[in-house]
Amino acid sequence: MRYVLGVRIGPVTFRIGSDWQGPIAQLRTLYRDYPRDDGVPDFSVRLTPRRPWRRWIRPAVMIEGDFVIPDAAPLPLDQGVLAAEMGMNLQMALGQRRFLLLHAAAVERNGRAIVLTGESGAGKSTLAALLQTRGWRLMADEFVLLDPASGLVHPFPRPVSLKNSAIDVVAEELTGAHWGPLMRDTPKGAIRHLVPAADALAAAERPARPVLLLFPRFGLPADQRGVGAGEAFVRLTQASTNYVVLGERGFTALTRFVGDVTRVAIDYPDADAAAAMIEKLW
Repeated sequence: MRYVLGVRIGPVTFRIGSDWQGPIAQLRTLYRDYPRDDGVPDFSVRLTPRRPWRRWIRPAVMIEGDFVIPDAAPLPLDQGVLAAEMGMNLQMALGQRRFLLLHAAAVERNGRAIVLTGESGAGKSTLAALLQTRGWRLMADEFVLLDPASGLVHPFPRPVSLKNSAIDVVAEELTGAHWGPLMRDTPKGAIRHLVPAADALAAAERPARPVLLLFPRFGLPADQRGVGAGEAFVRLTQASTNYVVLGERGFTALTRFVGDVTRVAIDYPDADAAAAMIEKLW
């Protein structure tokens, strides 16, 4: 690769290479406050042209790396940052073996963590981002890293991927935040990445004990209900990309996690209502 960036995010290192300078320049800006790592990475991502001539004529970015999806569609060059982020997600989803991965967000206070999970569009990323203004440290957005040995959640404070109307909602509250480029007309509409607050990056090596598991749903009147251990277990197996691969380690880790935390589903109309419910649960 002509252009390369090595970066550490919590306990995981990435090496991202590109045949174009633009995506790496944007990633250097987006990850400017993250530690650099030029050693042997845990995972590699490569952004390459679909055909050699597509490097210059109607550039199309293919995502390659240690693990690939052969029939993945390319992205336009102006969405190179999104391609890199998708490539990093892919490497984690298919290659991570140290941690049990949960598709979730997490925030922390006083050494204890809340894990927020749910279907796409439930508002967990937006809620986790906004909780930063209410005394919480953002630990993770896309993946929560659960250590099977200790039961602790390890930070993975990637930039938060916000979509469409959520971008303006969060920007209004987090004035002065560090953002990536606004990318329009992606497969999921408009996307912009929010860099976690400075305290999240400073504590990127500090794990926390999970104590509360939330299943949030945005856009409904405020309400909450308890979630049974069996229901939570099944829903989390569906939210994990490597539960089956980890085998007995994954089963033991998830069983312990579900049994140790308080499990609640919340409906909320806005961030203030959600924050009030979370504080009461806390």
